[in-house]
Amino acid sequence: MATLDSKIPEGHVSEKWTRHKNHLKLVAPNNRPKIDIIVVGTGLAGASAAASLGEMGYNVKAFCFQDSPRRAHSIAAQGGINAAKNYQNDGDSIYRLFYDTIKGGDYRAREANVYRLAEVSGNIIDQCVAQGVPFAREYGGMLDNRSFGGVQVQRTFYAAGQTGQQLLLGAYSALSRQIGLGRVKMYNRHEMLELVKVDGKARGIIARNLITGELERHSAHAVVIASGGYGNVYFLSTNAMGSNVTAAWKIHKQGAYFANPCYVQIHPTCIPVHGTNQSKLTLMSESLRNSGRIWVPKKKEDAEAIRAGKLKPTQIAEEDRDYYLERRYPAFGNLVPRDVASRAAKERCDAGYGIEANDTNEGVYLDFSSEIISKGKQTAYAQGDHNPSDEKIKQLGKKWLEEKYGNLFTMYQKITDENPYETPMKIYPAVHYTMGGVWVDYNLMSTVPGCFVAGEANFSDHGANRLGASALMQGLADGYFVLPYTISNYLADDIRTGKISTDSPEFEQAETHVKNTINTFLNNNGTRTVDSFHKQLGHIMWNKVGMARNEKGLKEAIAEIAALKEEFYKEVYVPGTADELNQELEKALRVADFFELGQLMAMDALQRNESCGGHFREEYQDSEGETLRDDENFKFVGCWEYKGDDISKEVLHKEELKYEEIKIAARNYK
Repeated sequence: MATLDSKIPEGHVSEKWTRHKNHLKLVAPNNRPKIDIIVVGTGLAGASAAASLGEMGYNVKAFCFQDSPRRAHSIAAQGGINAAKNYQNDGDSIYRLFYDTIKGGDYRAREANVYRLAEVSGNIIDQCVAQGVPFAREYGGMLDNRSFGGVQVQRTFYAAGQTGQQLLLGAYSALSRQIGLGRVKMYNRHEMLELVKVDGKARGIIARNLITGELERHSAHAVVIASGGYGNVYFLSTNAMGSNVTAAWKIHKQGAYFANPCYVQIHPTCIPVHGTNQSKLTLMSESLRNSGRIWVPKKKEDAEAIRAGKLKPTQIAEEDRDYYLERRYPAFGNLVPRDVASRAAKERCDAGYGIEANDTNEGVYLDFSSEIISKGKQTAYAQGDHNPSDEKIKQLGKKWLEEKYGNLFTMYQKITDENPYETPMKIYPAVHYTMGGVWVDYNLMSTVPGCFVAGEANFSDHGANRLGASALMQGLADGYFVLPYTISNYLADDIRTGKISTDSPEFEQAETHVKNTINTFLNNNGTRTVDSFHKQLGHIMWNKVGMARNEKGLKEAIAEIAALKEEFYKEVYVPGTADELNQELEKALRVADFFELGQLMAMDALQRNESCGGHFREEYQDSEGETLRDDENFKFVGCWEYKGDDISKEVLHKEELKYEEIKIAARNYK
């Protein structure tokens, strides 16, 4: 059994990272070429880590299952990236970002990690500007920014198009340079299927060439997992369908503890489910909540008429609209954190006020009409027209919105065939980000020595809920500014180790295990598709381990997932062979992991008898429907140890969360 040593440095929270860096071991530049590092995943965390380690002089092998690192999931992030720069002079600071993150995560994050994240955030902006990332700028040339949910300042930096895309292209350009210099070797269309340990240390991986089907052995002195989150356990999510948990789950089975799996974030601004054949839900940037007001009709009969197509939202008078976030949370209004906004939308729709004519009547409005008028008047005034016509106000207001969010509005219109300048957007929460993940210490190392985990794949600096625009911040912080220091500290002992052989019994055994698993699926004479099982699992997860959970539903989910997993191995049909491009085989291997993780998520939610952030137990809520934490009994990170194929046998370990700088209180956004 591994021990839980978080390795958090002593001293005041503002001094911990500096003090820690000052005492880390180093690897001399002339020794770095002697050391090999594997990086699995090339999103923001993986690409920035691989590029940084290549720049330092290490030999890096980077793996992605896409045809290019440019296809990583981070490319879809629209809204922005947080940093404590205080350009707006509105009271932001490193401490404020630290405090907002801790509070937004419902006091279930490590203080030391969060402060470090806030501390290096400013460096990320400088790094990305130096790379040429085209951040939006004010008229005078200063970087522009906006606010996201859970904060009262403007600290979210954004780029035209999609911020994630531009940041990823910045990291990709740095990575490409290292590939061109031969310091990073890129393995596109490869998927990691097993971690190899030698003498208890991570020393390599077994990867499958997804084009040829060939299994490959790759050795290294350390392995970095940066493969993203596990939102696709739910089938329908904002993730691309290829996003999966396989790499993280394989290291879990090799001894890496999996922490807080029940912490799943539901994003409040997604286009509602429409029909039964979707494979992905479209995310609309949370930054739209800066300008849009969220409402449903006050009268049920109006909601029913809208769903029936008898009324349009523009026909609902102002006094007949329920701006429920502004009503419930006046201090933050539409900018409450994601978990709060999502549950509030669910509450209104459950009560019968939903406006979308889908199977569940789930949907609310995000309305820009007030912003059009406000910004139209402001623009007219700036032009010297102090008494503009209504038509001119609308025209100028729409132009302002177009400059700010035009690409998002165009995307929405193409998908829904509705013009958001003229009629309110329809939105509803959907599974987005997973705060749980592989447990790591302060150095980002898992309980498997030499196996590091970065970005969304680790158990998160965010706590039980993530503030918007902080995923990109954490990925780049880990890759550019944390891992290069901490992995060198570990690798300092390996400068005399020499090349790690792939001919050892450990590599042989790992490869044989992967082959046997593949053959099991290909030789299974079942009758059902992989997708049919995945969808069924997704229904169980969304209905019983989704936005709200209860003891009865969680116990049912655990039993139903176990039964479905058993049926999966009996009835799944995987066509084709192992030695070719076989996407059904890829999916089967991933969905097999989803069953196990799904069960663990339900188990983790069942043991956590409290509500916090993205984990909402219906039995634990206050009189106003807000999360009711139990700080006496559940102020810990729940870390699960793998004990074999029967997931119910996993053992829970607890890392106590200590708060020295921040006073724990009930979250209040009123």
